[in-house]
Amino acid sequence: MKPDAPKTLHDVTAPTARGGLLRELWLLLRHNKKYWMLPILVLLLALGALIILGGSAAAPFIYRLF
Repeated sequence: MKPDAPKTLHDVTAPTARGGLLRELWLLLRHNKKYWMLPILVLLLALGALIILGGSAAAPFIYRLF
């Protein structure tokens, strides 16, 4: 890479590949300035957790909340 070449998101995140999917998603949201998507993603994760836990032994405790 040339020293005067513009940095891309891959150039910034490639050396620090540790952190996993959530870190990469956060960097993508921050780089593209899409902070409005964060509450939507949090609600989707919470709904997914309720669906997964609804079929487990924790179901009576979850249903009691509602």
